[in-house]
Amino acid sequence: MNDKFQQDCLEILAIRARRGEISRRRFTQIATALLGTTALGLKAVPALADSGRLVFVNWGGDATSAYNKAFGEPFQADTGIVVKQDGSGPTEGAIQAQFESGKPTWDICDADPFSAETLGKKGMIEPIDYSIVDRAKMREGFGWDHAASSYFYSYVIAYDAKKYGDNPPTGMADFFDVGKFPGKRAMYKWGTAMWEALLMGDGVAPADLYPLDLTRAHAKLSAFKEHVVSFWGGGAESQSLLLNGDASMALVWSTRAKLMEQDSDGEIKFIWDQGLVAPGAMAVIKDNPGGAQNAMKFIASAQDPARQLVLFEMLANGPANPQADALIPADTRRFNPVDPANFALQVPLDMTWYEENYGAGLDEYLKIISA
Repeated sequence: MNDKFQQDCLEILAIRARRGEISRRRFTQIATALLGTTALGLKAVPALADSGRLVFVNWGGDATSAYNKAFGEPFQADTGIVVKQDGSGPTEGAIQAQFESGKPTWDICDADPFSAETLGKKGMIEPIDYSIVDRAKMREGFGWDHAASSYFYSYVIAYDAKKYGDNPPTGMADFFDVGKFPGKRAMYKWGTAMWEALLMGDGVAPADLYPLDLTRAHAKLSAFKEHVVSFWGGGAESQSLLLNGDASMALVWSTRAKLMEQDSDGEIKFIWDQGLVAPGAMAVIKDNPGGAQNAMKFIASAQDPARQLVLFEMLANGPANPQADALIPADTRRFNPVDPANFALQVPLDMTWYEENYGAGLDEYLKIISA
């Protein structure tokens, strides 16, 4: 999904290594991948593709090793086609530059769905070939013309259970009610999902959110921001704000909420109620060097439930294929943002709205929080 979230996944994997949850050998493999792929990406040296290879461009770090283990290695075993992981970051601008070069070196991108749709309408992204990619292996509403969902995460309320243990929050109205729930708050810096949270906190029903009333959301933000101790930009920052007691309640990524609950022995808890579900997706650059058909075959292979389980085990990202839900062990299902019980409590972000409104909305949001 967005680069801030992907960078955050890298930090989570490092935490797991320090805890001993992955082996020294596995840590070495990951470190090698980081130094080999991400370092090249940071120097803007692209990975080259040819007819016998696909280049999958993600956000580096953990995404490099996780995608390779979950999807790249099995695809190579099935087809003989090598999948080169490139961690240089498929921003919308970078994807456009690849296409406009006339000789793209990328094949598949871990893209924001709304970016893929925007570029697809400009003829820069291949339409998803649903004769190869299986719509039945996607959650309803998460297969787009130019992007196929590949994982999920959520923005959720995490809170100090020592402070609110007998009276925990139950939704966004409680997050914004500092009378009933005294204490400082923390929110996301980049606007995504915060507009929906603000509107639900102001009384808008989840079913009535879209199209988002940004005027109302920003009025709520302006009135409330004195209670926000920090607008965090990265997951480690959001985690420290709660663990250090700077904030009593925060809107955070579900992957970080899971870590906080574990690290604090339950002193920090989180709820799925009125969480905001965000999708990651795969998109194929028009005229990609490895061929559109091979790229579509890779996307189709990544729909395999067992392969999506590997991604969940490594990153706690929810699987795109609902058939994978039953494979997740019972004791970890509560951390899956798209487990049916958890998904039913949340609101999926509307990618069409984001495609049309994100840039202008973010500009106004940033003006308010920086004033």
